[in-house]
Amino acid sequence: MSQNKRHPFKAMALISVILSQLVGPILIGIFLGKWLDSTFNTEPLLLVVGLLIGLATGIIAMLSTVRQYF
Repeated sequence: MSQNKRHPFKAMALISVILSQLVGPILIGIFLGKWLDSTFNTEPLLLVVGLLIGLATGIIAMLSTVRQYF
């Protein structure tokens, strides 16, 4: 980006979008995995699966957002 096209508020908005796209799916995966573990009595298994699915979803969403700007 050239020097005259940089806007600090756009950069802060991009950072907050990236943060929410990474943290949101991970937290949903963790809570859903814990709930499913307590429902089916499979203590750490579905928690780990939910964490990994949430992490993959967050990374894919973050990469698609970053590709729009670069």
